[in-house]
Amino acid sequence: MDGAKPFAVCFSGHRPEKLPQEHELRMLLSLLYSEIKTAAADGAVTFYTGCAQGIDLWAADMVLMMKRLQPALRLICVQPFAQQGDTLSGIERYHYQTVLQAASEVICLSPQYYRGCYRARNQYMVRHSQRLISIVTDMQSGTGQTIRLAKHAGLDVRILSLETAVQQTKPAHEYFTF
Repeated sequence: MDGAKPFAVCFSGHRPEKLPQEHELRMLLSLLYSEIKTAAADGAVTFYTGCAQGIDLWAADMVLMMKRLQPALRLICVQPFAQQGDTLSGIERYHYQTVLQAASEVICLSPQYYRGCYRARNQYMVRHSQRLISIVTDMQSGTGQTIRLAKHAGLDVRILSLETAVQQTKPAHEYFTF
């Protein structure tokens, strides 16, 4: 972050059921970690997550881990509606609540669910960011929509692919070696 102009990053990606498992997932998450680390080195200080299961919360975990070494980093959770995590249970609910509690700020865009609230959340994050870090396997998804919004808005769009992930022989961080 030496001398770089501070900027904000948002994340977009699929939920766990749309992602590969085991080795491929570890390598994909390793790429995500590396991209977040690069963003911080480039000057990113604020990171927006949409708080969905999968990429959103995993990216939030990584930002929180990096925040221990770089206290100036900020994680902002953008909830599309107040009851977003209410259907979660067990470890998923605990994970969601833990990220919200550790965040620098939580922004709730609507008191209740409405059709289009996820799109509004994605638009909010894109409007407040200069870079998007994304993992996409289906461009006809909300993630694909967010990528198109970000490109149209002129953000620096970083798309991490499964093809690149499976070519990795070594994870970007020891955390992903197991």
